[in-house]
Amino acid sequence: MKNKILLVLTSLVFFLNSCSKDDNVMANTLELPVANAPKDVNDASFRAKWNYVSNAKSYLLDVSTSENFATFVSNYNAKPVTDLNEVVIGLDGGTQYFYRVRAKNETEISAYSNVISVVTTGTSSIPEDPAFLKVKANKVTNPFFVGMAVKASQLTAGSPYDVILKNEFSSISAEYEMKMDQISTASGVYNWTVADKIVAYGNANAINVHGHALVWHNSVPKWLQDFAGTDAEFTTEVKKYITDVVTHYAGKVKSWDVVNEAADDNGGNMRNTIFLKRMGPNYIKDCFQWARNAATAAGDTNLLLFYNDYATSTNIAKQDRVFTITDDLKASNLIDGLGFQMHNTYLSPTKAQIETDLNRAVAKGLKIHVSELDIQVNQSNDIAAFTNERRLAQKEKYKEIVKIYNALPKANKYALTVWGMKDNESWIPYSTELNHAGNDWPLLYDANFAIKSSHTGFLEGLD
Repeated sequence: MKNKILLVLTSLVFFLNSCSKDDNVMANTLELPVANAPKDVNDASFRAKWNYVSNAKSYLLDVSTSENFATFVSNYNAKPVTDLNEVVIGLDGGTQYFYRVRAKNETEISAYSNVISVVTTGTSSIPEDPAFLKVKANKVTNPFFVGMAVKASQLTAGSPYDVILKNEFSSISAEYEMKMDQISTASGVYNWTVADKIVAYGNANAINVHGHALVWHNSVPKWLQDFAGTDAEFTTEVKKYITDVVTHYAGKVKSWDVVNEAADDNGGNMRNTIFLKRMGPNYIKDCFQWARNAATAAGDTNLLLFYNDYATSTNIAKQDRVFTITDDLKASNLIDGLGFQMHNTYLSPTKAQIETDLNRAVAKGLKIHVSELDIQVNQSNDIAAFTNERRLAQKEKYKEIVKIYNALPKANKYALTVWGMKDNESWIPYSTELNHAGNDWPLLYDANFAIKSSHTGFLEGLD
């Protein structure tokens, strides 16, 4: 009997030890921490921040003045921290620092997080990189166009806009002046003046011209909104417009957003536009077919056709709808590429969300146009001035996006277009929908045409 009891106890101890070992293995598996943009940046300190890691009991913080951490700031070489942030003190003003963290659980230590750059405030701030965007983009392994949205009024020879455009950008898109309600004044009647100026400027200066956009529900001319004819006659009017515009710019405009923003924001449905109502569910394919036919008839067999939309990296239902649209067009050989607008914030979308979105297009063999890039820093209206903290966070987000784009395969690259030149002329600060009350700084240049840290971030993304 004693032997049986001992055998049972021995088995129980062995079982408990085995469970304990398995639990210990699970508890000691540490994920890679993610470092975040700093907070409370001033002359002598900043608050380093990072995300929570499951099973971590503490974190090890490194701070250095060199990106490779060849040396460490005093007291910040694997400094133990039990919170998810730490105020780094005793720093010099106007100096660039770098920080990273590791998660720790007893004897186990994770790999290093991403590295975050921060510049303390002060008079001796780090100068921005004055290199030209398109020059550096042309030197990467697989070059691509660097684009900017323009207005015809900016294209006066010798103006600051003109000088910067010629130095920095290899592609242009009309911000608004090549849309339907700007060109079409009546059935078969067109005002080409402003759009022609934009196209002529690009052609004269060896700058690629991307056409934006043939069909968009927010740019329908009044005569077409009020069209009293049958749905078939309405369809004929849209076909005529697309055919005439593509023909007029054949060989001069190298690519077109044929249809813009046709996916609804809710539920992954089609947006209920006048085109859907009057032309039916196949209207997108029809528009692409008419554009392709017009280009072919005009001898412009190299014209690239894009579908363009926004907020697909965070709205998965909408992302799925967009790829349903493109799959249908791809099956009929009617589409060449997909435009991702990227009206982002300094916090969202995440790197992983952007990569997932773009990689779906890569897998489908589509060219990718980051078509309307800007990065809000005041989406919550919590700052009244452009702070150093937001400046640096914006720089890192621009760097992240450019780095993601630059890593795409050669066959999938087309252009990365910034939506405007100067902060004070961006649509974002003055949008009633966004309600920024004039306070945001989303672009690469400030109101005085001075390059910002975001410009430097763009260049660093090309490294």
